[in-house]
Amino acid sequence: MQLLTPYRLGPYELKHRCVMAPMTRSRADGDRAVVPMTAIYYAQRADPVRGAALLISEATQVSEQGIGYPATPGIHTPRHVAAWRTVTDAVHAKGGLIYAQLWHCGRVSHSSWQGGAAPVSSSAVAMKGQAWSANGLVDAETPRALELSEIPGVVAQYRHGARCAKEAGFDGVELHAANGYLVDQFLRDSVNRRTDAYGGSPANRIRFLRDIVEALIAVWGTSRVGVRLSPTNAFNDMRDSDPASVFVPAAEMLNDYPLSFLHVLEGRPGSQLAPPAGVTPIAALMRKAYRGAFIINGGYDRESGEQAIAGGAADLVAYGVPFLANPDLTERFRTEAALNAPDPATFYGGTEKGYTDYPFLATR
Repeated sequence: MQLLTPYRLGPYELKHRCVMAPMTRSRADGDRAVVPMTAIYYAQRADPVRGAALLISEATQVSEQGIGYPATPGIHTPRHVAAWRTVTDAVHAKGGLIYAQLWHCGRVSHSSWQGGAAPVSSSAVAMKGQAWSANGLVDAETPRALELSEIPGVVAQYRHGARCAKEAGFDGVELHAANGYLVDQFLRDSVNRRTDAYGGSPANRIRFLRDIVEALIAVWGTSRVGVRLSPTNAFNDMRDSDPASVFVPAAEMLNDYPLSFLHVLEGRPGSQLAPPAGVTPIAALMRKAYRGAFIINGGYDRESGEQAIAGGAADLVAYGVPFLANPDLTERFRTEAALNAPDPATFYGGTEKGYTDYPFLATR
């Protein structure tokens, strides 16, 4: 299988092409530091042959302003750094690689996380539906549009998070520019109504993404920075009138930097994050536009992942729930063994149940 063949990713030699996708698990403590069982969870999946060739961490806030959910971890205080160091040490002890996914929720946040202030976004456009507050689900609030003068400060939050991730021992970082969070709120025209240098034309809407990529590169260099985009999914009430007009140029812009990878989440038909009816998938166009390593994600299994690699649709495939439920997923692919059934009731929050207790193959 080509899915199981080696791949060189920047400075790293991967044993195969199965990546563990970032997955929120909501098990951080009251200070938003990861806990001891988190190190066990990632280490279980870190075997570079039987597990993930590369682990991408759960979304991790770069600042207090970036918070949007209960019990999600941060990467912006000394305590966060120390806690994440236990994770990276555990992963490296298994011979694995792990990138930190850097995150700012933007309008998906709530004033209860912001000291009573409104969450920020590209524009003052509320998300339809509910948001997580400190007291549970409530109707989403109208965010405050970031002032032009504030944007460099937000970029600096990402730079600080990148520095903290480096101090914590990560092997690289992935910019979370997908799924309706802050960077995506600048990219897509259903939210971005700005009339300044960060709004209007696709080139302007891409500017915030470029600014942050350059900030991350200033910390990590190009070959250890990745970007995740989701051009067509509707999660967090997102849409664009012409996704190809902004996301293909975004992929082309990223060619200016020899990044670690571009990671595109575009769900396969029938998967949870597939493009809505009437929206044309564009991952193939982005693949054609981007010259570097290309990761595809969104409902893939062993067979469809192999087809994506063999057919040239991607260089690597990111698996989310399959890795959540199968610490030795790649070994199961290799031996065509049955997969553990995931338990959705334990995906978010809780204890070791549904987190570190999924069984390995009997031969493990």
